[in-house]
Amino acid sequence: MRQSRRAFLSAALATAAVGALPPPTRAERSAPGRLAEQIIAAFDRLPGKKALQLWAPAVDGVAEWFVALHADAPLFCGSAFKALVLAEFLRQVEAGATSLEEPLALDEDAYSPGAPVFNPPYLSGKVRARTVLEAMISHSDNTATDMALKRVGADRVRQFIASIGLHRTRIPTSTRQFFGYIVGDADWRTITWSKLTQILEKDAFKPNPITNDSQTMVSSPRDFTSFYARALQGQFFQQQTTLKTFRAILSLADAIARVVPLGVNAFMKGGSIDFASEHALCLAGGMWIPKRWVYFGMMINGTDGGPIAEVEQLFGATAKQIFTWVRDGLES
Repeated sequence: MRQSRRAFLSAALATAAVGALPPPTRAERSAPGRLAEQIIAAFDRLPGKKALQLWAPAVDGVAEWFVALHADAPLFCGSAFKALVLAEFLRQVEAGATSLEEPLALDEDAYSPGAPVFNPPYLSGKVRARTVLEAMISHSDNTATDMALKRVGADRVRQFIASIGLHRTRIPTSTRQFFGYIVGDADWRTITWSKLTQILEKDAFKPNPITNDSQTMVSSPRDFTSFYARALQGQFFQQQTTLKTFRAILSLADAIARVVPLGVNAFMKGGSIDFASEHALCLAGGMWIPKRWVYFGMMINGTDGGPIAEVEQLFGATAKQIFTWVRDGLES
């Protein structure tokens, strides 16, 4: 969730909710091996609070492989939570509660900042559900996200999250409510598009922390790894066509071209935010390298490291290096 100053600027990350991260034990840091040590060393150089997990299940007589650093730490994940919305939407399609061809309303009730595809307030009308889901994942469009959440029900997504044991994961009721809350508006539950844009234009608000007990986007690398390891194998779906759709939409994520090396098929969703001097960056998903799957979640939250553009560039370069090492190391 990348934001300009107009589109999200400026509050502190909540240290109470995240807390100080304990030093990892040797067992937690990684399975034995030079590859795991390389990954930990590279990721540990990133600024801020860090959490990471990569896991490759055992296959064809080859032992499982993993690396982890603070994998249970609940950190702000930004738009990475949208993969969970996608999964529950597709589950409801299977149940007959909705359809990928259903027209969803694009109007002021759904408008939210950070919507490069639906570009409020200039576009309105009806959009088929599959296009909404693709916009939500491919360009992290927040208006598309709120359209999907409204149709599927945020509480239904939360029920799904709880049912599969993701105990460190929390999602907002809508991205607009999240933004309304963090800019400090008392009426954040019912904040209108017009009021929110006025607040952001004036840039004179008393912010709330982005990690909070009201409206937030939080998860952990272990939760993400657990989710993708099952979702990408179809465990949450009844039909093979649903799994194909899930993978196809996740393969559209714009982060893939920036961080995934050639020779890897990736299915993922990223997230980011720049709020005051604070930043949060996240990548989570699964990738098929020759002969095996690898599932991952990597997250940083912090205030150090310089401007968000510099931190994001460093985070992306580190992720790409890690994925390249994994491709080459596990293939051999």
